Amino acid sequence: MKNSAISYPKKNRTMLTVGIIFLAVTAFLGITLGSTPLSFEEIRLAFINGFDSSPGGRIFLYVRLPRTLAAIICGAALSVSGAVIQGVLANRLASPSIIGVNSGAGLAVTICTALGIYGGWQLSLFAFIGGFSVVMLVSLSARKWGASRGTVILIGVAMNSLLGAISDAVVTFFPDVGVMSNNFKVGEFSSVTYERIIPAIILILLTTVVLLTLTNELDVLTLGEDNAKGLGMNTSLMRTVFLLLSALLAGCAVSLAGLISFVGLIVPHAIRRVSGSKASSLIPQSAIFGGGFVCLCDTVARTAFAPFEIPVGIIMSFFGAPFFLFILIKGKGGHSRD
Repeated sequence: MKNSAISYPKKNRTMLTVGIIFLAVTAFLGITLGSTPLSFEEIRLAFINGFDSSPGGRIFLYVRLPRTLAAIICGAALSVSGAVIQGVLANRLASPSIIGVNSGAGLAVTICTALGIYGGWQLSLFAFIGGFSVVMLVSLSARKWGASRGTVILIGVAMNSLLGAISDAVVTFFPDVGVMSNNFKVGEFSSVTYERIIPAIILILLTTVVLLTLTNELDVLTLGEDNAKGLGMNTSLMRTVFLLLSALLAGCAVSLAGLISFVGLIVPHAIRRVSGSKASSLIPQSAIFGGGFVCLCDTVARTAFAPFEIPVGIIMSFFGAPFFLFILIKGKGGHSRD
């Protein structure tokens, strides 16, 4: 199938502009706000005189910048992953955290940590394998048993519980892993480094670009199995490709920040309500708003309870759990005709 050039109706162009402004504002707040506020002048002078020439320059380069980048890239990855998974599984309640993708990636990261792998390409690779294995298992189980949309969610919940128990067992046998286990389970950015960020950023950007070249195929796949086959699509192959790419996005995010929940549910669902389900607008808008949303939540987590800092995953859960219940009740299990 040939991909047409991405074009946006006026409403979507407006949304894209608003998203870019939102992302820029949240990034600025993420860099400047904290236990030690940074002014624009301090940052400007750091670029001129060198980042090691002042305490503010060092805070910017080694603390705020990597943390802000990590929040943006993880939010973008999880939001796009959620948008793709929702389309492929035809379920608006599906997301990387709810159907077990994050837990699969998290188990892989826990095992890697127990083996002494703390970052880099290896961690992202194993997180992807863990996430992909789970999403394929859930997808194949749903197709084989003819599971309803609600049953897919229940399968995911069961997988989350099972994989969480296995992760806890690994921590029991490798106590050193438990030192970082609590923050990892709820998601946090306090320990990110450039060594961990760079591989994740490269993989996430490349995967998102690939998805943007496949927006027409994703739109056709979301029409349903019979319609897609009638248009000449190899649905099994394309479904596997999309689930693979979404698992890669979620795996990279989990390897970087831990088990951040609900962003892959909230952001794509909200974007669909405003801009519709066309993938050529849904994917870039999900990436931009998802990155800004997680960055904003991380800033709140760092500053709202100062001098105490709470993991960003707790803030996300406060937003996400009521939102999940709302669309579960309103949508009767996630079915949607949009």
